[in-house]
Amino acid sequence: MTVLALNLVMLYVFSMNIEAVKVAPQGTTPIKLLPGKAIKFVETTSGQELQFGYGDKKTLPRRKVVLLARKIIICAKQNKLDTISIDWKEWRKVAEKISDAELGEQLAVAFLMANFEYTTYKSKPKEGFVEVKDVYVVGAPSPAKKGIERGEMIGMEVNACRSLSNTPGGDMTPEKLARSAEKAVGGTKASCRVLGVSEMEQLGMGAILGVGQGSANEPKFIVLEYWGAGKTAKKKPIVFAGKGVTFDSGGLNIKTGDHMYEMHLDMSAGAAVIHAVVLAAKLKVKRNIVGLIPAVENMLGDNAVRPGDILKSMSGKTIEVINTDAEGRVILADALTYAKRYNPSLVVEASTLTGASLTTFGLYASAVLSKDERLMQKMRDLGEKAGDYVWPLPLWDEYDYMVEGNFGDVPNIPLQGNSRYAGVIGGGKFLEQFADGYPFVHLDIAPRMTSAPGDNLAKGAVGAPLRLFLAIAENL
Repeated sequence: MTVLALNLVMLYVFSMNIEAVKVAPQGTTPIKLLPGKAIKFVETTSGQELQFGYGDKKTLPRRKVVLLARKIIICAKQNKLDTISIDWKEWRKVAEKISDAELGEQLAVAFLMANFEYTTYKSKPKEGFVEVKDVYVVGAPSPAKKGIERGEMIGMEVNACRSLSNTPGGDMTPEKLARSAEKAVGGTKASCRVLGVSEMEQLGMGAILGVGQGSANEPKFIVLEYWGAGKTAKKKPIVFAGKGVTFDSGGLNIKTGDHMYEMHLDMSAGAAVIHAVVLAAKLKVKRNIVGLIPAVENMLGDNAVRPGDILKSMSGKTIEVINTDAEGRVILADALTYAKRYNPSLVVEASTLTGASLTTFGLYASAVLSKDERLMQKMRDLGEKAGDYVWPLPLWDEYDYMVEGNFGDVPNIPLQGNSRYAGVIGGGKFLEQFADGYPFVHLDIAPRMTSAPGDNLAKGAVGAPLRLFLAIAENL
């Protein structure tokens, strides 16, 4: 199965035969799960079998099941196996405390994500790129089949998100991101509106316009809507807001050394918002969902915003620009104000916001911040099931000093004390100033912008936090 992704980016996925077949087609390599750690080929009466050791424990927790499934696809690709089969009963014995439907979904998502590799700009080898084209699931019960079908839809959308995020900055301007969003909603019941400079000027979005004024590529504000529960006052939407910086040079506070590399991925949260809304529409989730993406390019043009400049946001609050490389929170200020017009039941904002989050968590968890500790716990639980792992940090009043400005209402980085302290919380406290009037959650996804060692995924974007967004839409 081949799917055209956004912005003329080709995304390949493999088809899944989910019939409870007794015998896989000739030429299929069976995957046998066995205790231990060895991985080896053995000869059987029907051909070669790949025996895969999964460790010394009888059962595995959810995280290990996902990593094992991904590892199998990687091993199959390394051995140029394009068709494999798995026995459902073996996975059922290994997987711990998870239903057939959940297990089927998790396996499908894991297989698809592991099979993905971003090859758009590579010359195609004569023999083609290595991929697993078919996975046969033998003996799957009906709930597992439904889970696999759902997982395939999720995995395909995550990979489309990864393709969008991986697109180089020269080929992914705010305009092109907006066009990609419009294309993504095509054929679904979701809609897309794109606001240009004149519309943003009328709305008073001085924060977005200020950050974008240094680039030859004009900023855009992307609005996605999906009314899965019906457009009535009683059915308030959930709003997802995602940072859409298509390339971040740091502005006049230019990034140094290799810190600018991969900054085309600074719109990863925006890509996740786009595909979360699209996925909700494709899965026919009975919930109203709005996606907001402020899209800018943070550059060093003649008119670039300067340290010390004061920007007037849509809320009326002024933002004192202390460092032009703290631009993501600035553009999101206008998005969070715009969200108020929907009278939302919840606003969840995601952004590759701070290097401090990498210092805090390394590469394995996003930060979640909210004044509502119950919401943070819910995010942890949903993230664990969805596979987009998060861990909480506080937004206590003790940190209010971080948002006290000298000449404007709010500085974009703290002026009081050591600005290097509590950097993740500082970003959250800034955003909190513009998120009044509704329940609010901030996700700093910088640690999960790209794959980490042990993820068993290709280099580049991982699609976070799309799966968490879906879990929120379906469960909150």
